[in-house]
Amino acid sequence: MSAQPTATEPTRITEDTEPPPPVNKRARLFGTLLLVLGAIMIVGGIGAWGAVAQGLAQENVNVTDTAPAFVGERVDAPWEAWAQSEAIRTDLEQMTDGRTYAEIDREDPLRPSVATGTFLRASLMTSVIGFGVALAVVGVGVGFVIGGLGLRSLARRQAALAA
Repeated sequence: MSAQPTATEPTRITEDTEPPPPVNKRARLFGTLLLVLGAIMIVGGIGAWGAVAQGLAQENVNVTDTAPAFVGERVDAPWEAWAQSEAIRTDLEQMTDGRTYAEIDREDPLRPSVATGTFLRASLMTSVIGFGVALAVVGVGVGFVIGGLGLRSLARRQAALAA
């Protein structure tokens, strides 16, 4: 009989042999945690994107003719919100001869309209930022999932090598 154990013989640890290294349970646990957190972030980011899109769509705003793109489209996506914001900026510049809200006299009858336009632009740009944050959360979630899969794969390889 050979000195090496066969597949049917159990490996016996003697004083001459070293015990197999322990399977890195922490790496597997951390990988699983990253997978779960990544999945939660992906779902949350998609939900946030949907919530911002739904909020914009409920306003029933269409991109105006003075927009640089997406004319006539319903504002429910970041690119459409940006286009409408640019249309408002252009309209405000034409209405005020290039003056900003701060430069308009308090008694000027255009001041309330310019204030409303400025607030609308700020709201639209805030929604664009909301879309960006939602997309970033999805991206981080995907990174967590990839990292978790990598850690679990390494732990599995280590366990296979140890066996």
